[in-house]
Amino acid sequence: MNAPPPTLDDIRRAHARIAPHIHRTPVLTSALLDRETGARLFFKCENFQKAGAFKSRGACNAVFAMTDAEAHRGVATHSSGNHAAALARAAALRGIAAHIVMPNNSSKPKQQAVAGYGGRIVLCEPTLEARERTCRIVMETTGAALVHPYNDNRIIAGQGTAALELLEEVPELDIVMTPVGGGGLLSGTALATKALRPAARVFGAEPLQADDAAESKKAGRIVTKPANTIADGLRTMLGERTFPVIRDHVDEIVTVTEAGIADAMRRLWEIVKIVVEPSGAVPFAAVRENPHLFAGQRVGIILSGGNVDLDELPWVKK
Repeated sequence: MNAPPPTLDDIRRAHARIAPHIHRTPVLTSALLDRETGARLFFKCENFQKAGAFKSRGACNAVFAMTDAEAHRGVATHSSGNHAAALARAAALRGIAAHIVMPNNSSKPKQQAVAGYGGRIVLCEPTLEARERTCRIVMETTGAALVHPYNDNRIIAGQGTAALELLEEVPELDIVMTPVGGGGLLSGTALATKALRPAARVFGAEPLQADDAAESKKAGRIVTKPANTIADGLRTMLGERTFPVIRDHVDEIVTVTEAGIADAMRRLWEIVKIVVEPSGAVPFAAVRENPHLFAGQRVGIILSGGNVDLDELPWVKK
């Protein structure tokens, strides 16, 4: 774990490597949402990405950076959904096996996506300890190489390509913001942003009911705590590779309420006419709940994904 974090050159190389396998996603704006928030908002729509989330960037970079010797027994990971589908897809593109450990409470659409890409699913109890233990067993049994969801420099560099594209299209941003779960997207975004536009601030956004990143940044060490949020992609903890980048290069982590997440998600559906999952709506919720932080600023928001279980929409009464 002593390797230095990726550089801008690493992120550029990742972008060249994955370009044939991903979408260059659009940046959308809304005059109405700008008026409502008092900020200029630029939404980088990774909900339109291959496999429905930014995770395709890191997964493709990791899989296609492997040598034939490293890749021939396949890859393994543990994930609640988006990284799982992205890695299964990347492995299929390379023609290797993907062994995916998923919590048994993962949404059915995400499990179906993994299976659809040919991933071999192994279910486990919905705890980090169970995920990691089961993944180790799978690796020992199959010989597959680990592609961690976020605690991997190849993943961090790949995720940083979203910010690279955003800043190429909208270079004069004051703030760039992403959700934060394990920290791969936020780390890559921070490294790309601080290299390309040092004056810009980088914000993370996370649920108040899964605020380990905010607590970790305050404490100066990784803090683990239970997570109970509708933003299922953000229930993970920071890693040993992502935390130092977040500690040193992220300016602030903003927390949001569960109601705020649901309201922000619905507003994006209603006004921008796009499908965004709860995790992806968290940064927009941060803008809506903390207008004083963003008023008058040009804010780039990475909408991380759009994989939604339509039977579990947060605004539909049971």
